[in-house]
Amino acid sequence: MMNAIHWGCRESIVTPPQAPVYSYAAIALALLLALVFLRVYIVSFMPPLERFDLWPYLRTGAVAGFRQADQYRLLSVADRRLHARPAIAADVEPGTTPQAFGPSLPLQLSPDARAASLVYLFHDQKMTFRNGPLHAFLQRFVYDGHSVAGVFRWPLLAGLVTLFILLVPAARIDVERFKKMKYGRLLKGPMRVTPRAFNRAVKGDGVGFRTLESKHLMRIPRRAEGQHIELMGDTGAGKTRLIMQLLLQIRERGESAIVYDPACEFVQRFYDGSRDDIILNPLDARCPFWGPSEELRRRAEAKAIAASLYQPTTDKKGEFFTETPQKIFAHLLTFGPTPQELVEWMANPDEIDRRVQNTEMATMIAKGAQQQRNGVLASLGLIADSLRFLPKKEKDARHWSATEWAEERKGWIFLTSKPSEREALRPLHSLWIDLLVLRLLNEPKENQHPVWFVLDELASLQRLPQLHTAITENRKSKNPIVLGFQGKVQLETIYGHMAEVMLSQPATKIFLKTTEPKAAEWVSSAIGKIEIERIRQTYFDDRRMGKNFTLERQVEPLVLDSEISGLPDRHAFLKLGNWAAHFSFAYYDIPATQPAFVPRPLEDDDLGFDPKTLAKKPSEPEPTEEDAESIQSGFSLGD
Repeated sequence: MMNAIHWGCRESIVTPPQAPVYSYAAIALALLLALVFLRVYIVSFMPPLERFDLWPYLRTGAVAGFRQADQYRLLSVADRRLHARPAIAADVEPGTTPQAFGPSLPLQLSPDARAASLVYLFHDQKMTFRNGPLHAFLQRFVYDGHSVAGVFRWPLLAGLVTLFILLVPAARIDVERFKKMKYGRLLKGPMRVTPRAFNRAVKGDGVGFRTLESKHLMRIPRRAEGQHIELMGDTGAGKTRLIMQLLLQIRERGESAIVYDPACEFVQRFYDGSRDDIILNPLDARCPFWGPSEELRRRAEAKAIAASLYQPTTDKKGEFFTETPQKIFAHLLTFGPTPQELVEWMANPDEIDRRVQNTEMATMIAKGAQQQRNGVLASLGLIADSLRFLPKKEKDARHWSATEWAEERKGWIFLTSKPSEREALRPLHSLWIDLLVLRLLNEPKENQHPVWFVLDELASLQRLPQLHTAITENRKSKNPIVLGFQGKVQLETIYGHMAEVMLSQPATKIFLKTTEPKAAEWVSSAIGKIEIERIRQTYFDDRRMGKNFTLERQVEPLVLDSEISGLPDRHAFLKLGNWAAHFSFAYYDIPATQPAFVPRPLEDDDLGFDPKTLAKKPSEPEPTEEDAESIQSGFSLGD
């Protein structure tokens, strides 16, 4: 019998029952409990007179339709002349009345009965009564006008409530059982659940997401936050809205965030100057002064800065023209130049020769190997345009460095750009993120709160050398990283084979609609496969009565790649451990309170022609000696 119930644990010899056995069991148990409630009610709560006349009352009501008369034994009263009649409710009250034969009655005559000259209360012998009139008499004078259902309304109601309590979960179990029999029983692998079931299973106490399926946030455990979060989906699928939900909770906690904001969406809604927030965009007037030399604390750290700016190529022959500029740039940083001085040095090969004199780098750019020298110097100057955008160091201007900020962790950091300027700012953004990652890898002190790295549109950044280290080793520093990107191919183009490791590390993965076929296949594989067991039945025809069944096991993906590519916008799967929750969320917008971009005037930024007519603008006349004397006198007066 156990094989028939727990089918699938081993080969069964009995066909699993096709009927809703749990529902039937619930109904049977509810009926049994209803009988118990009736018994308890009759024995403990029913008045004695109603209990004595219960059988005649039930029988007369049941047979009155097809039998006119029958014999019944009723509780009766009589006067001194022995004129007897059936007792009614007004004739008796609780007490004790001895009987000549049998036990005493738990009743006695009421004062009204004694006033009516009634002196005897006894259990009469069987007498013949007409069923219909006797039933009406008992209903009116004994049961206070209540029908049989009315007499037992409370135990029947308790039975109905019990039936509902038992039948609802039993029916649910039967439905799940029928689904398992039809679609298969899960043996191994992840489980697809609703947000409510996810919360019951995970019992998360960390950040969460507001879903349309539940009034409570679908939360992940706080310990899983430091194991990073990954969001993948096409443009417009809802990644930004989910990130905004995270930023709201980070702000409520009072923790810091480093937000890469290539579309200037987050800075408009979360920038707060009173919190000492920083905007790292040299074209924005709110950007403070920063210089790469001020980040150095040891000479060896200059190589890490140079590696972020000069990206390696896939061509082995081109490694020389990447590593050599890295070495020269790292060496130049050790002299403590400002960004503007670095730009001037890169435009002056003789200055570079003087700086690298008597080092191994001098032979790499020797004038005798002109072709090699020109290639190295050209590669070295590739970042000059980005450094040229940086604000100049002024006495009263605001200064910032990643090294000092990592110690204080005060306020948020926004790395913003406009689409037309993103290419020019990409080296700086990558360098800043790398520096912050490098400085925040250490384990936080007791009074330091976590710092969230929120990198939306990760593929718009150039390769971050420290990002792989941060994802694989940053758990000790307890600084969560939120990665947002559109597809796996984007990261593979930038990080190569390391992209697979980077994408597999985040413990919490959120997958939205992805129409790229290979990406959808990868998402389906990342969610996981399941091993299921199904029943296969064979029915015989009339010549061979009966049926046979076998159990078969097979492995298949929990979520098909076609489901991923066909997801509606703002629908997603959250994968954490062995749980895959399918959820949807509303379009919740946060009003913008800050400007997305405040332009900063730049020197030599004006065009030398009119873009509408392509006519050259008149050049300003060269200052004469008299103009120079007047300018000099003006400075003297100002001093």
